[in-house]
Amino acid sequence: MRNTTLCYLQRGDEVLMLHRVKKAVDENAGKWIGVGGGFEEGESPEDCLLREVYEETGLRLSSWRFRGIVTFVSDAWGTEYMHLFTADGFTGEMHSCDEGVLAWKKRSEILSLPLWEGDKIFLRLLVEDRPFFSLKLRYHGDDLVEAVLDGELLPL
Repeated sequence: MRNTTLCYLQRGDEVLMLHRVKKAVDENAGKWIGVGGGFEEGESPEDCLLREVYEETGLRLSSWRFRGIVTFVSDAWGTEYMHLFTADGFTGEMHSCDEGVLAWKKRSEILSLPLWEGDKIFLRLLVEDRPFFSLKLRYHGDDLVEAVLDGELLPL
């Protein structure tokens, strides 16, 4: 099982998105996601968040919110516990990312980008400003086959 972070940086009506198009082997190949990555030994979710955002963007967060935990279960990639954050305060100059192309996207455009089906669920929860949540997403290959929000099965 892997522990990861994912963060959606917000600037007015825009969100920083990462188009995953640069790595040879990438479970997120071709998809648009937030920024983040895997925990290193001894890191808390916040430690990982701050390090990964800086490494991928060059930005240092000054204001963020822990929004939820997303459990991904995949027959292809195993199980991942993703610690989901949003951030609305940061400093620094953005640089290019070796995992993909960073772009500020209008909130209204995001759901029309190539996303994982499960990402659309938690992105809606973020927009609704839902209190801290636990979301379990089960995939067979690229297909979302089950979604459970705070213990309740969601219709797909």
